[in-house]
Amino acid sequence: MTRLAPIPMALSCGSPQPLPPPTPEPSEPARYSLSCAAGAPDEACQAFIKAITQASPDVFSETPGETPLPLQVGADQAVMGQWVYALSAPFTTIDDGVAAGAIEAAWSGKPTAPLSNHKILLTTDTLGAMTAVLGTPTEGATRVVDEAELFEEARRSDGWMIVPFDKLQPHMKVLQIDGLSPLDKALDLNQWPLTVHLEVPAPAPEGLDIALTNRDLSRMNVLAMTGVTALTRGTSAVIERKGPTYPGRDVADLLRSADLTHISNEVSFTPNCPRPHPRKTMSFCAHDSYIELLDFVGADIIELTGNHNNDYGRKWSLHSMDLYEQRGWKWFGGGRNLAEASSRTEVDLGQHRLAFMGCNPVGGRTAWATVDQPGAMPCREREDFDKLVALVRQAKADGFLPIVTMQYWETYKYYPTPNQKKDFYALAEAGAVFVSGSQAHQAQGFGLPKGSFIHFGPGNLFFDQMQSLGTRQEFVDFLTFYDGRLLNVTLHTLLLEEYARPRPMTPAERARLLKSTFAVTTW
Repeated sequence: MTRLAPIPMALSCGSPQPLPPPTPEPSEPARYSLSCAAGAPDEACQAFIKAITQASPDVFSETPGETPLPLQVGADQAVMGQWVYALSAPFTTIDDGVAAGAIEAAWSGKPTAPLSNHKILLTTDTLGAMTAVLGTPTEGATRVVDEAELFEEARRSDGWMIVPFDKLQPHMKVLQIDGLSPLDKALDLNQWPLTVHLEVPAPAPEGLDIALTNRDLSRMNVLAMTGVTALTRGTSAVIERKGPTYPGRDVADLLRSADLTHISNEVSFTPNCPRPHPRKTMSFCAHDSYIELLDFVGADIIELTGNHNNDYGRKWSLHSMDLYEQRGWKWFGGGRNLAEASSRTEVDLGQHRLAFMGCNPVGGRTAWATVDQPGAMPCREREDFDKLVALVRQAKADGFLPIVTMQYWETYKYYPTPNQKKDFYALAEAGAVFVSGSQAHQAQGFGLPKGSFIHFGPGNLFFDQMQSLGTRQEFVDFLTFYDGRLLNVTLHTLLLEEYARPRPMTPAERARLLKSTFAVTTW
């Protein structure tokens, strides 16, 4: 006989109570199938899928057939981030930029100068992203090239490239568009015409929290490398008349905009230095009050490889280092003794660890540090230079990005000497990501070995040499680091006025300097 289940009753002495409703079974969470629509950059797509599926694997997957959720290019729905591209050319390109309309005209097959002389080169992936932004290019307006061959093809064919920001190289020149550059940390990406906005169809599901980008400012640092500073002689006369910050009035904003600003100060500060310093002398000092200029331009790290820091006695080198220390500045290439001068100076910028090193092969002996006296690191003898090379290799092995300067023998030519090339290239081969010639009172050209960048001489910054165009022409090199490597180098060009004051060059002045230095640049 079938036994009936008992009817549940409420256990109370009063009237029977209704039973609570049954608890519903939990439903399966909604699942979304992640994918990438046409035009979405491949690396952005892979980052999108990886981050979302790892964070919420029970909701998001790559399994087809579920609710589709594609990453796509647009600007009107649920924004997931931005992918930034740069217009670039081989480094020795004279042109500095174009108007946004010129890119659109070239894309449509009706190029105008300067793009009328250069084919646009890009990869298949970049072409897809740019097509989503600019539309389908006219046949023949662009040329698709494999990523590994893109730069060499640009050199061979004088092409200009559109590349993702994080794929830039030091040997590419980033071209401005309407006066803007993606290397400028203050750039509003909504104003940059080569920004690809990434989104998913609205409304976005809960839990989709991601900000895709290949230009993350927290992974980006900028170092400003300058030329000779000697606040003496004719420069000191101007400072006495117009004040210590006057020489920096046209360049202070530029130098302060970097995360780290280098000054090669070749003359020690002295409280009793003549004011102004005599013009007809080669024994130099700078009055203590002139350090206000270095404060004004945002100095952070001082190079001490110069020949003249001990001119008025070694105690003033020590005195100057005390002044630097009081301000929290670091120094390299010289020091309170030989051991300090011959060591690396480390700067931790968070994402990037830089190691600064420098030496002086010229001397004389009073300029060099000794076991117990201040001065520059000597490297006249081959064994001393080999120590610098070993120092670079060790810094590289320790995970630093080595920055190396040399106070080389002076020449008043745009091109380097054969020995200068040999020694600078040896430092690059040892692992230096940037090598600079601090001796140069005249701006010099560049060396572009793979994996490094050499500037044989940036010229003066603050010094009184007005005797020739070459000594008045100046470079300030902005080194942009991204994701642990040297990404690109931007050349800022200045012209010395009044024996003391550099100012930004006009376009014609800049083109003249670039032509002179690029003509002697070696790849």
